[in-house]
Amino acid sequence: MQITSKKTSIALAFVSAFSTFATGVAPAQAITLMDIIRGGPGRREPVIDRELPGVISRDRRAERDIDPQPLPKVIGPQYHVYRADPMRAVKTEGFAAAAATGAERFIADAKVSAPGDVADALEGFYRKTTKPLWVADGDVNEKARGVLSLLERAGDYGLHPADYRVAKPELVTASVETASLANDAAVPSASENRERALMQFELALSAKALMFAQDMVRGRLDPNRISGYHDFKRKAVKLSFVLPFIKSDDNAAAYLESLAPQGSQFLALKSELAKLHAEEGDDGQRIVLPEKLLLKPGTSSPEVANVVAAIRKHGSDELKASHSATFASYQTGSDYTPEIVDLVKDFQKESGLKSDGVVGPATVRAMVGDSLEAKIDKVVVAMEQARWLPADLGDRYVFINQPAYTVYYHDKSAEQFSMRVVVGSKANQTYFFQDQIETVEFNPYWGVPQSIIINEMLPHLRSDPSYLDRMGYQVEVNGRPVSSTSVNWYGSTQSISVRQPPSSDNALGELKILFPNAHAIYMHDTPSKSFFKRDMRALSHGCVRLADPRKMAAAVLGITEQDVAGKIAQGKNVGEKVTATIPVYVAYFTAWPNKDGVVEYFDDMYDRDAATLKALKATSEARA
Repeated sequence: MQITSKKTSIALAFVSAFSTFATGVAPAQAITLMDIIRGGPGRREPVIDRELPGVISRDRRAERDIDPQPLPKVIGPQYHVYRADPMRAVKTEGFAAAAATGAERFIADAKVSAPGDVADALEGFYRKTTKPLWVADGDVNEKARGVLSLLERAGDYGLHPADYRVAKPELVTASVETASLANDAAVPSASENRERALMQFELALSAKALMFAQDMVRGRLDPNRISGYHDFKRKAVKLSFVLPFIKSDDNAAAYLESLAPQGSQFLALKSELAKLHAEEGDDGQRIVLPEKLLLKPGTSSPEVANVVAAIRKHGSDELKASHSATFASYQTGSDYTPEIVDLVKDFQKESGLKSDGVVGPATVRAMVGDSLEAKIDKVVVAMEQARWLPADLGDRYVFINQPAYTVYYHDKSAEQFSMRVVVGSKANQTYFFQDQIETVEFNPYWGVPQSIIINEMLPHLRSDPSYLDRMGYQVEVNGRPVSSTSVNWYGSTQSISVRQPPSSDNALGELKILFPNAHAIYMHDTPSKSFFKRDMRALSHGCVRLADPRKMAAAVLGITEQDVAGKIAQGKNVGEKVTATIPVYVAYFTAWPNKDGVVEYFDDMYDRDAATLKALKATSEARA
């Protein structure tokens, strides 16, 4: 998961040294060092074996390396400069129509470029087909006109119409001069030029129809080329089926349109995009507040009037009714009075924010929202990303939306509950991927991940080798317990592992919910409950901390919360297998519909939307 330079070869040796925790699943990032190291459980007497590699005997500890190596560093994944699918020329030699005597013979002269898999499908189809799809009686047919109209509406589906634009061939009229040369074999006649133009159109529209079909199903981007934090197997689209279906279907446009995702979330995003486009031109009426406004009770600001106006515009009917006297009495003024503070508190509460009356960035965002342009961008990105997920998320699943700092549990095709979560900080981002829940572990060990050992603990260990002993951590070499004091933290440590035993101070709290993945990310409890009171909760080392882990554990195991409490009370480290099939989507959507189908907007805290928009632009440029 991590990347290390040649200069940190010692780090590589160190990285490979740490084994996993009791379940055998590689652990992941947890809370900050000060949160997790506050004293540990009872200690055990270490066994020191002088023959173990990496261990220093008591009589040699004074000879410890006094010229320390530079501290190594584990570096996380990076964002990439997006490289679009390369285009190539379609090979027309071997097309069946080239041997015909009619206008279709000129398809062998058409010049079209397309992505490799689209070009392959074109070549496979036209090697067997002599009759054009889009041309009849010397003109563009109705099937083609319907598809051209659909491609112009590609924006309705979050796609870019220019990617699929095909110019209809102009009607070629024979001039007197052209007619006089019609018998000259070296000069094409007007009718021949027309036929060539129609065959160029034939191949070009087929290429665009294939590209559109593929994009409707899987999106325009390969997500893994955006960053190392994206982890998706790109969907396979059977392009060889598309043109034969079009050939046999009179309403080709309806067939292509049916390829769009039909899940309720995608349809809600599509509807929201149509609404936003209908509002274009009205964005000048938007109330504006400074992004970095900080307004506290008892103070004053010229922005108070806009605060009241924003709540009047965006607050619920119930909120406005309960504070009607405040709205009626307020005219102008800069004093942040107790009445307005109460209005703000109630607005914060219904917006899911900390109800403290302090107007900061999160409250400002809830009051005024994004600009119309920014909302459109977020919905377009969300529609692209929704295509990376299964078209049907399932009847029962867990959906973690990182920008919302919320996890949602769905069962029987409906949201049953949601709760606040803490996700990775910008320096330790949570990945974007999907997996399946397998195990709930009670009273877990915390196997300290490589990144925390190297980046945060190693500096302490070099200056104080007893550091882990004092904090109650278990250190092992080749599976045998040793004292952290006996380990040479400057030498090779390939066989060393470190873990924190179960306790009330364990970084993972009472339980963890595992969906084994290459990124060592899972859901877990935490002793640091105060983080859930914050509006911005990108604070962990990458794992997902749950505000109510017992509730989630009970849901995925199909037992009661009392049953979960009983297992925890036993104090034993034990894992229980999740027998149901429950997908988990560790997702990143800055626009996503809630359980009522209303699209909500969130901050792009990792700047992933910006990276995705750049990738979409690069793709359109490559296609042009």
